[in-house]
Formats: sequence, structure tokens, C-alpha cells
Amino acid sequence: MRIDSYRPSSSAAEVSNSPGMSKADVQGSASPAAATGEDRTTLTSDSAAVETLVSTAMNSPAVRQETVENLRQAVSGGQYQLDPAAIADAMLADQ
Repeated sequence: MRIDSYRPSSSAAEVSNSPGMSKADVQGSASPAAATGEDRTTLTSDSAAVETLVSTAMNSPAVRQETVENLRQAVSGGQYQLDPAAIADAMLADQ
């Protein structure tokens, strides 16, 4: 797949945002990508799902204070033990 950021695109979404263009102009224009057989994609979003995710994120506390306090007590009391090998494995698995 080739991405050329210097080549102007004339997709219907971009053309429809151009000032002075009517809906008929957009529907009547042929895309060069379709004429040449190139791949095309259209990105859409499900606004209801996005709104639900945003609402959930906004209602979640930024800091889970109870968890932070429990960890603070465990560290200060010497009860919190780190396993360097498990940490390294988790870091490598995350890549």
C-alpha cells in the first residue's frame, strides 16, 4: 500500500466540504481512485458507541484512591514485594 501525502485527493467527503459545491456536484463527480481500480476505504463511526465510551470515561474517577492507599500502606509496611523477572516478562510481552 502506498501513501502519498502530496497527491491531492478528490474523495466525495473532501469534495462535499468544499465551499460552493452542491450535493449534485458531489454525486456527479467520479473518483479517480475508482476509475483506476485503486483500493478505497471509508471511515465511519458509530456515534452511539462513541458517546457511551466517552460517558463511561468521563464518569470514571481519575485516581482510584482506595487502591493507591492500599499500595502506599503495603510499600511503607514492607509487605509489597516486587518480582523483577515478572516485570521484565510483562514489559517484553507488551511490545
